[in-house]
Amino acid sequence: MDERKLLELAGGPVTHGRLVRELRALGLGEGDVVMFHTRLSALGFVPGGPRTVIAALAETVGGRGTLMAPAGWNDAPPYDLADWPEEWREAARDGWPPYDPALSEADHNNGRLPEALRHESGAVRGRHPDASFVALGAAAAELMADQPWDHPHGPDSPLARLVAAGGRVLLLGAPLDTLTLLHHAEALAEAPGKRYVDYEQPVLVGGERVWRRFRDIDTEDGAFDYTPVVPAGEWPFTVIAREMLAAGIGVRGTVGAAECHLFEARDVVRSGVRWIEAKLGGGAC
Repeated sequence: MDERKLLELAGGPVTHGRLVRELRALGLGEGDVVMFHTRLSALGFVPGGPRTVIAALAETVGGRGTLMAPAGWNDAPPYDLADWPEEWREAARDGWPPYDPALSEADHNNGRLPEALRHESGAVRGRHPDASFVALGAAAAELMADQPWDHPHGPDSPLARLVAAGGRVLLLGAPLDTLTLLHHAEALAEAPGKRYVDYEQPVLVGGERVWRRFRDIDTEDGAFDYTPVVPAGEWPFTVIAREMLAAGIGVRGTVGAAECHLFEARDVVRSGVRWIEAKLGGGAC
């Protein structure tokens, strides 16, 4: 979409000042610890792009607040690397650079904002290669410190710490299926058939590259088989989020041209766990 269409979409440029005003009207405020997901193009034309959005978010939460975003690793080895033909697998392993929190690019599937956030002065990136997060602000170091190598979406993960800190989740033009915090609900929920992945990725240990083995819930194909309880073609997180909104959990609003949602992290996890356990037979694990 060209600049003119983006301008028309939002009735003019979506400036820093406009973002701050509309974020505050949505309910984001001073001192908030907020994980955000953004679809930049949905906002309209933002002069300055990602850095403008980050600056506006930072001003809205203020010096006592913290911004957080899922980062991941764009060039991470795939989960099925072990299944490649041996010659290809070994060639790839020999030449694969290790994950480096300071240098490794954020996953492009998370949009432009996480990559921009990790370049901000004072930003802190998590140590986990596949499930890294990035944060900026007063609680950044606390949120990112010593993320568990295994089960990085579970207890003591950055997501768990976001909940413990009374944090919030902002979908800034991003669709409901991007509600990453529901992976934490999946990790906590007790229901039969929970699916896990075991995989290897290279990390730095004492300055040396080491291939390390990891275990996590399956965040790629789903931690559970949701097909019996979710309509065909829909992602379960969308269904859960819609039901939360219908129950009065979370608020809707508009920032720029985008429909946006703001949730309390505790409510998301509590609702997600209850939904999974109720729909999939909780307590049978």
